[in-house]
Amino acid sequence: MPHDIDIALVAPRYLAGPGNPAWVTVPLHRACRWSTAQDPLVPRVILTSPDQLAQLRITPDPDPAEPWWTLRHAHHGDQRAWSVTFDAHTPVEIIAAVTDALTDPATPRAAPDDPYETLRAAGWHAPRHHDGRTSPEGMTSPDGLARVDRLVHEHRAASWVVETSVPHLPTLWRAYLDGDTPPHLVAALFGALADETPLVREPHRVPHLAATHGRTTTGRVSAKTVAFALEHRTTALAQRSTPMPPASSTPGPHVPQQRRAR
Repeated sequence: MPHDIDIALVAPRYLAGPGNPAWVTVPLHRACRWSTAQDPLVPRVILTSPDQLAQLRITPDPDPAEPWWTLRHAHHGDQRAWSVTFDAHTPVEIIAAVTDALTDPATPRAAPDDPYETLRAAGWHAPRHHDGRTSPEGMTSPDGLARVDRLVHEHRAASWVVETSVPHLPTLWRAYLDGDTPPHLVAALFGALADETPLVREPHRVPHLAATHGRTTTGRVSAKTVAFALEHRTTALAQRSTPMPPASSTPGPHVPQQRRAR
């Protein structure tokens, strides 16, 4: 019989905790046809794009402050090689914004006029120096807990650092985008940060800091909604480049139900 289950809605999303890595890996494999490299003796995940140019590697590290996620792309045409890293506690929905934009055939590749446009619209502001001057190279969230910094280098393109931290505590998570990361991927990451839609988590997996520094509400939804969220996401991403099948066609492969809420 259908039944309802408890969920937690966490905002701002950068405090929601990591979530289920399958939110990123399953659509890449099943919708975008990235291949997997499996080694039962090594605790890591490696996914490679069909053209062999991009690779996503998840390498658990005993130190949660070290990058667990690494997305790399090889030199191709006019695009230089680039890489993006994320710490273990980065919400998977923020990582997925980057991989979704990378694999979307319809995503515009042109650089936005203002990379901070979506952040400003969400109330982010330029941080101030000790002397009161604002920094043109960074943006801070309205609550002061998340920050984007543009690092200018002398002999290479400027890179980006995204960081979430609470005063007097270790950094929650950090993302690094090197200077050759395509601008539309940078924009996708900033858009995910600015998105005010709460993230769904299982109540017992809500980080303590989300309860003390963010906004957490609880609710009930049908178990079916939670169980098939990942399947619906995977199907939607597959349809970006695949025409809708006729109503009488054979349905696609079943995606196993996930334990974690999305």
